[in-house]
Amino acid sequence: MEDMSPVKVATVNSPIGPIEVAATRVGVRQLGFGSLSSLPAPDIDDGAPAGTEAQRHLDQALRELTEFFDRSRDRFTVALDWSLSSGWAGRVRQCLWESVGYGETVSYGRLAQLAGRPDGARAVGGIMAGNPIPVIVPCHRVIAADGGLGGFAGSGGAMVETKRRLLELEGSAAPTLF
Repeated sequence: MEDMSPVKVATVNSPIGPIEVAATRVGVRQLGFGSLSSLPAPDIDDGAPAGTEAQRHLDQALRELTEFFDRSRDRFTVALDWSLSSGWAGRVRQCLWESVGYGETVSYGRLAQLAGRPDGARAVGGIMAGNPIPVIVPCHRVIAADGGLGGFAGSGGAMVETKRRLLELEGSAAPTLF
């Protein structure tokens, strides 16, 4: 069941453009490239005590994202609110979070195997496309079996280019000439 506590929202600038982050008293719930307008609408913070905890998680997420893009952080420690990831989709995302580190990549098929469904590679693609916490839950690290980038979803422009830039930042993709 989705946590209906107040949500704090703020934007951090990054080399891949503005990133909007939403946090609850549990942890970071959503992250969007540019805007969260295409994601489920968060409740407005009513100033309740839970809003203080949400603000703490939000501040930590903004700091950690800044450090990640400055290349001084290779692991996120901010608490996550998994309420928008349930069932097998939640299992796949948590498996990715726990198993694939900075600078590493995994194929869609291998991630399906790690999550317990060896025949689920196509489903993993859709699950990654719906990831509500990209970058922190690193769906950019999931690539095609042949080493190609595969897809990358999110609101705004050329998202496969964003995936490539994130992989370059982590040193798991060679920079291109363009």
